[in-house]
Amino acid sequence: MAQSMNGDETTAVGVKPLRRFWRSALGFWVGPNSWTPWMLMGLLFVCVVSQLVVQYRLNLWNRDFFNALEQRDALRIRQQAYLLPALAAASILLAVTAVWGRMTFQRRWRDWLTSHLLGLWLDNDNYRRIEARAAEPQLAEYRIAEDARVATDAPIDLLVGLLASALTAATFIAVLWTVGGALAVGGSELPGYLVFASILYAMTTTAAMVLVGRNMAPVIERKNQAESELKFAVARLRTAPSLVEELPARPSAPVGFALAEVIRQWRRLCWQHVRTTLVSHGNTLLAPLIGLILCVPKYLDGSMLLGEVTQAAAAFAAVQGAFNWLVDNYPRLAEWASSASRVGTLLIDLDLAPRRGQAEGVDAAT
Repeated sequence: MAQSMNGDETTAVGVKPLRRFWRSALGFWVGPNSWTPWMLMGLLFVCVVSQLVVQYRLNLWNRDFFNALEQRDALRIRQQAYLLPALAAASILLAVTAVWGRMTFQRRWRDWLTSHLLGLWLDNDNYRRIEARAAEPQLAEYRIAEDARVATDAPIDLLVGLLASALTAATFIAVLWTVGGALAVGGSELPGYLVFASILYAMTTTAAMVLVGRNMAPVIERKNQAESELKFAVARLRTAPSLVEELPARPSAPVGFALAEVIRQWRRLCWQHVRTTLVSHGNTLLAPLIGLILCVPKYLDGSMLLGEVTQAAAAFAAVQGAFNWLVDNYPRLAEWASSASRVGTLLIDLDLAPRRGQAEGVDAAT
């Protein structure tokens, strides 16, 4: 019987933690209350599309306002000045609605997943078996409380952001192609040169982010594990009075080692963020300026008006923001992968707990 149980355990442990996480987490999307996530996702989709329409109209406003400014057309300047507050109000209202929908979704999903984990953890005293069989110091409570929060917060932000980026890229690439036109190079013309320049620039910044941040996910996972081990060591002080004999002069050895490991992992994570910030912040500063510089030749030869230059520069920045979704979200994506993996590992342990209990019961009877 013990041999059979070990074989089952090996098979279950081979399940990818992320796959196991999604198998449980997606339960929120089915069942009698599944209308809630689908309704909220529909609301967020409407907000994303409506916000894109407003941003496109603001891009046209940018062109019309600066063209009127260049031509000193007081009437058109006044008309655009009256239009701006309405567009700003619409954008703000959509942003506020999207925040409400997103955070409501995250709150309900976290509530569902945390209740699901607690039910599995407490069922048949599984929490005792996990603590007894843990291969490394950890607190399931930390995974249920903190990792479950991150694992349900991030996917909504990332999914909504990815959808907005895809739609923004498609819309403003069309703007760049239309407004930028062709650039004379030698004796020939390069059509849609702003589009190709935007794609090349985005590929460069994304590759740079992947390169400098390739180790971020494992670093975050080790940091989270160190935090869990510190909580475990501190919790043990309540049940092992002998460990606090040297307190308050200095922490007991287990707590001291755990704290030192947490600080070391935080130092590693700090340098990871420093490197990724170099890329993301540099991109934020340079993208609008590069868009302007690329339009200078056409402005000087008179084929592009000032309003079209500012419109193209704004569209270039919008396309960069869309293409660089990975650049902007790489740290968040890495942290989510770490937390979801830890929740998945806990779920695998909970899957195995009943079989462990049966095997232990058979061994004790024997």
